[in-house]
Amino acid sequence: MIGDRVEIVVDAGGTTRSWDVEATRAGRRVEVAHGRGVVEVSEVTRGGTPVRTARFMSSRVLALVEHPASATVRLADDEPPALPLPRPA
Repeated sequence: MIGDRVEIVVDAGGTTRSWDVEATRAGRRVEVAHGRGVVEVSEVTRGGTPVRTARFMSSRVLALVEHPASATVRLADDEPPALPLPRPA
């Protein structure tokens, strides 16, 4: 959903670096997958096609924070379109 984002904080050898992966358009979502020593954060379309992907070594990831979209954005994105009212005859 537009506005969803994931913040990744990584140890960069004496300092930390952070990245944000955000759902930039309506209908896209952010998915997190981890396994075999890798953390993968992807922005995905409705059909499941990844648009952009960030991969990190799991031993270097310090924090992975998911920020859901605000309620106002979520309502505006999930509401069905309004139907026009019938005109009086």
